[in-house]
Amino acid sequence: MNWDGLDASILGPACLAGLIVLATHVPLGTRVLARGIIFIDLAIAQIAALGVILAQYVGMDEHGFGVQVAAAAAALLGATLLSATDKRWPEYQEPLIGTLFVLAATGGILLLANNPHGGEHLKDLLVGQILWVNPAQLWTAALASAVLIAVIAWRGSRLGGLFFYAVFALAITVSVQLIGVYLVFTSLIVPALATAGMQGRSRLVAAYLIGVFGYVSGLALSAVLDLPSGAMIVWTLAACGVLAQILPAVRRSHPAHAGEHAPGGVQDPGA
Repeated sequence: MNWDGLDASILGPACLAGLIVLATHVPLGTRVLARGIIFIDLAIAQIAALGVILAQYVGMDEHGFGVQVAAAAAALLGATLLSATDKRWPEYQEPLIGTLFVLAATGGILLLANNPHGGEHLKDLLVGQILWVNPAQLWTAALASAVLIAVIAWRGSRLGGLFFYAVFALAITVSVQLIGVYLVFTSLIVPALATAGMQGRSRLVAAYLIGVFGYVSGLALSAVLDLPSGAMIVWTLAACGVLAQILPAVRRSHPAHAGEHAPGGVQDPGA
């Protein structure tokens, strides 16, 4: 074990990146789960990643403003398309989301096919480089997230249709270059899934705590064990979501445990 890896100068900014991502992904995750479009974030994140790859393919600086614009434009275009299909073919929305994800993923592979560093670029976009975020990225992401949180709070239950997809796309664009596609999906879905059945502010608090513990423990373990941080955080987030079921307030409200609270401890046949 490498205890020297617990360096606050490296882990601190990475923790901040995680908190910034959770700030928007926790409330959006509950909405995605309620809508039943679980894989929309994977699709939008992959489309944003495709925008990054395309921008680099035409010669833009990978850390330049143009890449950010390309990622946002690609994500918004994908969001607009999904909003249109949601209205026209709502019963086929989930398979359409999956198809769009596969097209974006394979599009990125095709664009990187002749790039000698293509495999490394693809890995960075999927798994992320959360340990190497810089202050400029954090400030930009924090400002964008603050604006998006204000919009989510302002619209409340009226956050729907194209407006929802646009806000969602911009939130994903902010996060995907900080933490990667896999961690974007996990941050959005796991806290929301672990607290399904809870209501109001208590659900948000529980979901945020699961996310925070998942990021902190994942970063610490990855540093001590010298393992990839993004992949480790995915596992610790999932573990925290499972462990949260031990808490009575979470367990009682979760649909997965509903039968345990039926009279006499008998499984509810409708569960």
